[in-house]
Amino acid sequence: MKKWTEAQSYCRKEHTDLISGLTQLQDEEVKTECSSVAGGTYILIGLFRDTWRWSDGSSFSFRNWNLQFDYQIINSGQCAMTVFDDEGRWRNENCGVRKPFICYDDKLILIKETKTWEEALYYCRHHHHDLVTITNLDEQRWVQEKAKKASTDYVWMGLHYACTLDLWFWVSDEVVSYENWAADGLKDDCDMSGAMETGGQHKWFKRNYTEMFNFICSKKA
Repeated sequence: MKKWTEAQSYCRKEHTDLISGLTQLQDEEVKTECSSVAGGTYILIGLFRDTWRWSDGSSFSFRNWNLQFDYQIINSGQCAMTVFDDEGRWRNENCGVRKPFICYDDKLILIKETKTWEEALYYCRHHHHDLVTITNLDEQRWVQEKAKKASTDYVWMGLHYACTLDLWFWVSDEVVSYENWAADGLKDDCDMSGAMETGGQHKWFKRNYTEMFNFICSKKA
């Protein structure tokens, strides 16, 4: 039983963040876990009013308000909660009210070891799944939250330049559809891999693959 801000801090320290977005709220494991809470008890979720937005920065637009409550209330300091029943409607409440809450873990892990890009790739594939892939803005936000805790100025991603094909590719075989490159002026060449800056705007930079940085792995499903 915590206030919303306390619940957010707890989730970010022990897990990833307060549960955020439709996909997570409808997850069967989440519903099973929440069934242990007394019926009719509202549970804090990662939605708060600053115009309403999710705690983890994700851009999910779905809303499921209980229209008996004035979720459009003008006062700041309003947070959202839900009941895990057949409808799962949400309501707003003052963020200082203590409620149960639910956290989630993402499928990323920051490795605070310094390795070359190739060493990082082999490490991720041996111990986890692969070097991280970013295909949209939500994934960018999740990765940059991990990157903030790194001990190097950059973290390696699973992005590499193939000079024979003259293209950048993700090692996961995902298409490079979303991009967040910094305007660093460096030309593509055979020795380049992609790294995210751990501060600033968390832009992507082309770095020589022999440089040594922390890196982020994706976990096995």
